[in-house]
Amino acid sequence: MSKNLRRYRAVLAGALAVALVGAPGSPGEARSHVGGRPGVVPAVVARILPAVVSITTRQVEETEGGEPVTSRGLGSGIIVDRRGYILTNSHVVEGAEEITVTLPDERSFPGRLVGADRLNDLAVLQIKGARLPVAELGDSARLRVGETLVAIGSPLWIEGGPTVTIGVVSALGRSMEEPGLPRLHNLIQTDAAINPGNSGGPLVNLAGEVVGINTAVIPSAHGIGFAISANTAKPVLRQLIEGGRVVRPSIGVDAMSLTPQRARANRLPVERGAMVVKAELGGPADVAGIQPGDVITGVEGDAVKDVHQLHEALWRRRVGTPVLLTVHRGGETLFLRAVLGPEQP
Repeated sequence: MSKNLRRYRAVLAGALAVALVGAPGSPGEARSHVGGRPGVVPAVVARILPAVVSITTRQVEETEGGEPVTSRGLGSGIIVDRRGYILTNSHVVEGAEEITVTLPDERSFPGRLVGADRLNDLAVLQIKGARLPVAELGDSARLRVGETLVAIGSPLWIEGGPTVTIGVVSALGRSMEEPGLPRLHNLIQTDAAINPGNSGGPLVNLAGEVVGINTAVIPSAHGIGFAISANTAKPVLRQLIEGGRVVRPSIGVDAMSLTPQRARANRLPVERGAMVVKAELGGPADVAGIQPGDVITGVEGDAVKDVHQLHEALWRRRVGTPVLLTVHRGGETLFLRAVLGPEQP
């Protein structure tokens, strides 16, 4: 297992949280009576729970001395198609030599990895079974801050089936950027408890629709979790089922979002953009003359304020298309043309 993967799992694991079930009149009971309608959350859970699966993996790692050591991983997933397709996180199954999927009705199946998209931390598995329950992906663009959400998953190797927690939409459009790890954008922030093993499980609205895929918690914080939006997941799901991978146009750079704080620290003349960390040798950006430290602030005249906007501007175009990039280097503004290539897996 790579150092990045071990680090990623450590970041996503976070601190353990304990769900306290209060006595009558407690905040826990009040939250289950959403909008004065007791029974709403139990109805949502009854609808979605059968399609929430537990995913266990087996990996073979090497010690520093080169000795093989077997380890096990745990995550969650959601059945989204009657053909047995399951949506989960990429990091849940990355490096797995064996995948086992268990349903709440205690049926277990070997899982086949259909494809993974590490950029969005999403993966699709498939199982072969009859009468499989299915959950529906909703429209995450309709979410509102303060809206009640339900998180379902299989945390902490707890036996007895999935665990349910309740929270709200704390914020929308969040981003997470860690050097060397997937840079996740358009995330849903929630205070619903998300623990190790919840990764890949559904975040559900009160209409019983999956609006997010739980993916991360911040270890140093309490009540802050993140989910990949359903609208981000839908096109990835479709491409992985159809071809096993997501093909995106790329200029071949590793970049980070430039903020005013980073700009001041690096004494840069611009405060927003995508700062190039590395240009892939022989890739489109390298051929175009882009160098580490350059700040990309525009694509074909459209402003680029961060890495997410750079990706969105490129993904709207096709592989083989030339694009004009606005680049700041020191005190100069350059206009460099790069021909989009396929993103490297």
